Parts: sequence; structure tokens; C-alpha cells
Amino acid sequence: MTDGYKEAKESFVSGMTGSSIGHINMLCSVPLVAVALYAAIRTRITPARSIGFVLSWTLLVLPMLLAMTVGAEKPAYLIAGLGLALLIVLRKPRAEAGTPLPSNVPLSPSTPRHATVPKPQTRRISPLPALTTYRAHMMMMTVLAILAVDFPVFPRLLAKCETYGVSMMDLGVGSFVFSQGIVSAIPLIRDPTYITAPMFPKLVSVTKKSLPVIALGIIRVLLVKGTEYPEHVTEYGVHWNFFITLALLPILQVLLHPLIRVLPASAVGFLVALAQQAALSQFNLRDYVLTAPRTSLISANKEGLVSLTGYLAIQLLGLSIGTVILPPTPSFLYRRQAALAAQQDYSGGRKRRFSDPAVDKHISTDATFAFDAPRQNDKIATELCAYAILWWGLLGFARVIRLDGSWGAGGGASRQTVNMTYILWVAAFNTSFLLAYLVVLDMWIFPPPKESSKSKHGKGKEALRTANAKEYNNLPATASPIANVTGNPPRLLDVLNKHGLNVFLLANVLTGAVNLSMKTMYASDFWALIVLSTYSLVVCGIPWFLERNNIS
Repeated sequence: MTDGYKEAKESFVSGMTGSSIGHINMLCSVPLVAVALYAAIRTRITPARSIGFVLSWTLLVLPMLLAMTVGAEKPAYLIAGLGLALLIVLRKPRAEAGTPLPSNVPLSPSTPRHATVPKPQTRRISPLPALTTYRAHMMMMTVLAILAVDFPVFPRLLAKCETYGVSMMDLGVGSFVFSQGIVSAIPLIRDPTYITAPMFPKLVSVTKKSLPVIALGIIRVLLVKGTEYPEHVTEYGVHWNFFITLALLPILQVLLHPLIRVLPASAVGFLVALAQQAALSQFNLRDYVLTAPRTSLISANKEGLVSLTGYLAIQLLGLSIGTVILPPTPSFLYRRQAALAAQQDYSGGRKRRFSDPAVDKHISTDATFAFDAPRQNDKIATELCAYAILWWGLLGFARVIRLDGSWGAGGGASRQTVNMTYILWVAAFNTSFLLAYLVVLDMWIFPPPKESSKSKHGKGKEALRTANAKEYNNLPATASPIANVTGNPPRLLDVLNKHGLNVFLLANVLTGAVNLSMKTMYASDFWALIVLSTYSLVVCGIPWFLERNNIS
């Protein structure tokens, strides 16, 4: 790769000022409408109950690719086209054939693999299709953007902003961290005593899990430097990269467990965001990031180091959302922690693990604590709506008071420093779109089965839950009943979510290979779309093939 092209390529992806929040919301609504169309087809057209790979890619990935390239400046046309098709399909009645037998009933997303209450380490968090769809769409948009940005067909207003501004790629980075925060709530939900467990063993365990990601970050640095690959130094620094940030965040989160014990995760995340903004504004970290020369190892990676605290705030806000949407009801974790505290008080203040027989007996006899309880999607949606209003309201307030400068190229949201405005924007966007997926998929197109009057009381409800649990236990361990039977989530998105890290690594490898094999900056729009379509087919097709053939 010649020096001239390397410098031109770096200039090609530098100095961007972004778009607007409204425009980005429109772009990200395209995959939401597309998945609604997919779901409508699955529920209303009988032959489409087994949609294959090519049709799945056409319905779920191609609209996303078009929205990020040739349709980026007028996404309303894509939304209108997909919306019209959706309305046409919705006019057809649901493809149902009476009341199915119990063995043919698609299991509720809240049904666990075990009917009894096992030990905390074996409790299974029931899958939430809306969350799977949201995470897979977020992953796919990131995967498409990291290669598309190297082609002129990808509008510069969608590329990462240099310092201030909002863009789709800026949003993708924060959304990735927010999504990781949601998943990090799983240990807390499985075992409420996890938050009070000894610090050192947790740090050792989390660090071991982070080591492979740190190794990937180091390997990426070596490959980029060794191949003279074009790089945007002001993004994270000379040696820092996103893999290193992702690896360090879980470790930092564990260090905050003593604070999370006494405050809600959302409050802790907001306090960390305030501390980040104070450091940027009052202690001149912002000026340090923007103007300080790179004279040492620390200053060479100032962007990555300074932004780390801001990303930690985003992950904590994601954690708070995870405690709302992962259990059957938003108050699930609070009630379990309250029950644990009551048991400890009853035992004279002695510390007891949540797996103690007395605690388990109390939990197992109270339906409030059942992992296989039906999901209360209405309550979850209400909680998400409240959070969305809160974060959008605070974002609007930050803009009114001109926090970190006037909104635009000279102030406002900054992914480079991960300031308060950026943190609030990421939290507001992700909470809102997660709510949208929940309402559209899990409450509208795929509503939960209505309980009979008998099942709403006592033994009838318990019998229904036990029957569903037995049915689930008979499935193979590798089965994905939600994706394969109901279509919620779509099988392709289910596969992408399951193999998320491998998909991301594959996309990075293919992105490097494409850039080393052709001068993407000079490619025509036609050839760019051919390359991007082929690239997305490979990225989606390999995990699909592995999953279909039960290859781990």
C-alpha cells in the first residue's frame, strides 16, 4: 500500500461532523420496519414458515445495507416502501390451524429448561426475542459500517465524527457497549449474592474472561502497524483500540460492585457520567485530549484512556436496563434481593449464600421468584418507556444549557471524549429502540398466548407452567425453539446474536482483506454494493452454515 494512498485514505475518514439525531433515528427505523415485515410474513403466509437463508438475508440485511448507502440521505423512501409491504401482508389473516396440541405449542420465551428451582449457577435466564433481535441488528449495522465507510457510496455524514457531532457510526460504538452492559446483568439476576460476593475471586474470574479480548486488541495493533494499514489515530490513540476498551469495562464494573450494592445501577451510571463530564470540563481533560502532543505512551493513547470512564457509564446504564428486561418482571431482582436480606435478618445477620436450603425453600414456594413465570411484557415496556423519557429529557436539558458547548461541530455530543451528552444520547436511543422491538415483536405481531381463566389461578397456572417446562426439557440442547418454530426472533438474527463475537472478528478480518486487496476509496457505487453484498452474505452465511450443521 503506497504512502500516498494511505494518507489519502486516512483523510477520507477524518474530519467528519456527522448528521442529526432525527436522521439517525430514521435510518435505524429501516431495520425495525424490515423485521416487522419478516414477522408479518412468517405469521400470515403459510409457505413462508420456513424462510431460508437467502430470503432472510434479503428481508433483514439488504434493507439495512441500502439504508446505509444509496438510500442514506432519504431513508423515508425505504421506510415507506417496507411499510407499504407490511400493511399489505397484515391485511391477511394469521395462518393458524385451530388450537394446537401441547406438544406443538411454541414455548413461551419465558419458559426455562428446568421446571424446578436449581442452584444459582444453573438457573437459566429465559430468552427475550426482542433483545435478541435488537442485539443482532446492532451487530449487523456495525459489521456493515466498518467496511462500508471505506467506500464513497457510504455518505460521509454517517462516518465517525472527528470531535463533536452525532453519526451512525458514533452511535454504533456506544450501542455495542450498552448491549454488553445489558448482558452483564445476567450474573446478578441468577444469583443476587453475586454483588456482595468477595471482590478478589470475581476480579480473577472476569479478568480471565477478558484476556482473550485483550489478546485480540494486541494482535490488531501488531497487524495494523505491520501492514501499514490506514488508521484513524484520533479515534482511540496510537496503540489503543476498541477491543481493549471492551476487555477492561467488565473489570471496572466489578470494582464498582460495593457502590451498586447501595445504589441502583442507573444511579451509579449517571454518577460516573457526571464524574466524566466534570473531569472533562473542570479538570481540562477535554483540552488535553484535543490539543496535547503525543510525547509519551499515555499521551499517545489519550483518547482511549480518557473515554474509558465514559464507556463505563454507558455499560452501567445498560446494566440497569438488563435488570429490567432479562427477568420475567422488572421488580424480579429487587424482590429476590429483598428476600435474601430478610433471610439474613431472620438468621441473625449471618451471611448466607442464596443457595442455602432455607432460602431456596422460601424462593421455590413463592411464584414471585420463579424463573419460568410468564413474562410481564406490559410492565417491562412501561419501565423502558420511563427510562427512555428520562434519558431523552436529560439529553434535551443538556442541549438547552449548552453542556460542553453549543450543539454542532464545535460542541455537544463527543464520542472522542465520551462526554455526558454522548452518554445520554446512547442510553436514550438504545432504550427507545429496545422498547420499539419489544412492542412491535413480542407484544403486537407475536403476542404471548392468552391464559385461560382456569390457568390464571392456582393449580391451573402451575400445571401450565410445569407442562411447558417438561416440553422444553425434551428439546435437544442445541435447539432454538423460538427461532425455528415461531420465527421470533428470526433465525438469521438468532444465529448472529449467538455467534456475536465470532461474527465481529470475521468481519474485521474480511474488512482488512478487502482493503488490502483493492483501493476501496476509488470504487464506483455499483462495485461497492457488489463487494458489500458479498461481504454481508459471507458474514451471515458462515454462522448460519455452522449452526445448521451443529458445528460449534
